[in-house]
Amino acid sequence: MNKQTRFLLVGLFLLSTFSISAQQNLTLPDASQHAVVMQQVGMCEIKIDYHRPGVKGREVWGKLVPFDQVWRAGANENTTISFSKEVIIDGKKVPAGIYGLHMIPTENDWTIILNKDHRAWGSFFYKQENDFLRFKVKPQPSEFQEWLMYTFDEVTPNSVTASLKWEKLTVPFKIEIDLHKQMLDEMAIQLTGIPGFFWQGWNQAANYCYVNGVELEEGLEWADRSIGINKNVTNTFTKSLLLNALGKKEEASKLKEEAFTNAAETDVNNLGYQLLGGGKIDDAIEVFKMNTELYPDSWNVWDSLAEGYMNIGEKQLAIDYYKKALSMAPENQHARINGALTQLDAE
Repeated sequence: MNKQTRFLLVGLFLLSTFSISAQQNLTLPDASQHAVVMQQVGMCEIKIDYHRPGVKGREVWGKLVPFDQVWRAGANENTTISFSKEVIIDGKKVPAGIYGLHMIPTENDWTIILNKDHRAWGSFFYKQENDFLRFKVKPQPSEFQEWLMYTFDEVTPNSVTASLKWEKLTVPFKIEIDLHKQMLDEMAIQLTGIPGFFWQGWNQAANYCYVNGVELEEGLEWADRSIGINKNVTNTFTKSLLLNALGKKEEASKLKEEAFTNAAETDVNNLGYQLLGGGKIDDAIEVFKMNTELYPDSWNVWDSLAEGYMNIGEKQLAIDYYKKALSMAPENQHARINGALTQLDAE
């Protein structure tokens, strides 16, 4: 037997031995069980992956978890936090990705660490040079929590507070997103797919820019793309609103008049509700008024105008127009309109 063959056989023997040894160990539950918590904020998915140690009658802070030392912020493997899109923490932009989440507990302020090496085992192989971000937070007293847990609290459309909770302490830190940037980026991506072949998607994107007062020039381009596919009252009026917001009053006024030429009642009404849903109530009322001029014999246009005034607290105008709608509406609409009038009378 030559030397090369002998080394190969020894290697195979050792591999087989390790394999048999591994097979002898049963898989049992971890004492500190695995958990994952996730929260969607805007278009961003935020996830914390960790293991949950228990207090088990021990003194935790300063003893089980020493002060002034890097701690894995959980048990077993590295605790990780991941973001599907860019976020903002402590005023700094954090790119999408997975980060090791570590903490340095003290008797006062704690240091939260996002480390680029998320695959290390716990904090045993932690290297400060791999830190992406460090920032200070102030722990808060809380009700007793036996098993360490993470929660997402104080959720808003563009932020959330992530909190570590264990023993009688809560360690919160705020995560924010640039919601409008994410929405515009996402819409731009979606418009390269099937929605890009139809006028509605381009108009939705343009309307988002107007309603939120962001990237108005880009919104104008998107409105033009919508009009190029199918010019109608909705996208023409959207463009006029964007022009007006950009200070191009005369051009906006001419386009607004043009928008309602030969416009269908349903299309104008839908446009009004689109603006109402976006919080642009004054614009919605303007559209509803135009519909009453175009279609004065329709009960529905007066009903919509009444709803617009109800949304801005113009109670008497809302009552007057609901009554006008009621006098013209089919019987199957009477109960709903009377319900709105009863609600207004009670206010």
